[in-house]
Amino acid sequence: MTIILFILVFGLIVISHEFGHFLLGKANGIGVVEFAVGMGPKLFSFTKKGTRYSLRLLPIGGACMFEGEDGNLEENSAIQPESEKQGALIKKETMAFPDAPVWARISAVAAGPIFNFILAFLLALIVVGYSGSDRPVINGLMDGYPAKEAGIMPGDVIKKMNGEKIYLAREIYVNMYLNKDKDMTLVYERDGKEYETTLTPKYDEKEGRYLLGFEGYGEYVDCRNTNIFKYSYYEVRYGLKSTIKSLGALVTGNASKDDVAGPIGIAQVIGEVSEAAAPYGAWVVILNMLNIAMLLSVNLGILNLLPLPALDGGRLVFLLIEAIRGKPIPPEKEGIVHFAGFVALMILMVFVMYNDITRLFS
Repeated sequence: MTIILFILVFGLIVISHEFGHFLLGKANGIGVVEFAVGMGPKLFSFTKKGTRYSLRLLPIGGACMFEGEDGNLEENSAIQPESEKQGALIKKETMAFPDAPVWARISAVAAGPIFNFILAFLLALIVVGYSGSDRPVINGLMDGYPAKEAGIMPGDVIKKMNGEKIYLAREIYVNMYLNKDKDMTLVYERDGKEYETTLTPKYDEKEGRYLLGFEGYGEYVDCRNTNIFKYSYYEVRYGLKSTIKSLGALVTGNASKDDVAGPIGIAQVIGEVSEAAAPYGAWVVILNMLNIAMLLSVNLGILNLLPLPALDGGRLVFLLIEAIRGKPIPPEKEGIVHFAGFVALMILMVFVMYNDITRLFS
């Protein structure tokens, strides 16, 4: 069941991402050689209107391969070249990727991550519409910790943490977890008035982390009304900001390798969540899977926009340089950079997979 749920969740995200590339590529007249879901050996495929649609063995990725993208037009093209037939010149209806205008290529590349954000918002509408959301309201306070000593009381609403607006209760946890032992400035609301205080987190031996002393927080918000749009936006915003903050924490050393998960780690989380939700019925399992898919879709969108070789963000960097200077960077030089990035990405994937396996058995 974990494997099936993983394939469904990951497949939905991958299809959305690649469909973004596909749709904008087609809209700009760029030929699409193959639209593939999965990686590795081909299980099933068919060709329609010059594009091969494939299902591949490993459900951990996908591809939208544009005509001429690797510089080999003749072998890679699924579009018939210009030819003479019965004395008439038959012209191609599509163009190769390198021949398309630079802004057409930019839109086709950027569309993948953008469609991930669109999918996340659509999934948020479903999850929030049925299960509601949570306001950042303090429920209780721990004795001997800075929050209570500063005069914060149950019922107070957290408005800002270190100058950042807070809309969901879960944002409190993310900010505290990543802040660790640094002083934190809080703005909270009580009876319509706002107050500000600065707290120094206290280390809790039992929890193994720094705490402000909140003993529960969150107030249910019914979203079966116009709240659905506002709180769906808050959910996507939460995914965006937590992903960006987590990446920053990895770079600065505030997060460890155990805070990173690859496909195996994601499958483990999916299995644990589905097992915990199963006693409450199939619909609760589905809602939890949609919630995971929403967060993963945002995560994938952000990661693909990073300006790193072999990712969409890296390709966008080269395209933007071309748009500014008025001519492309030599394909062989760009190819070397992307190949080096691809090798580094594969090494990273092996490391993450090894880390997932050791964590799974430990």
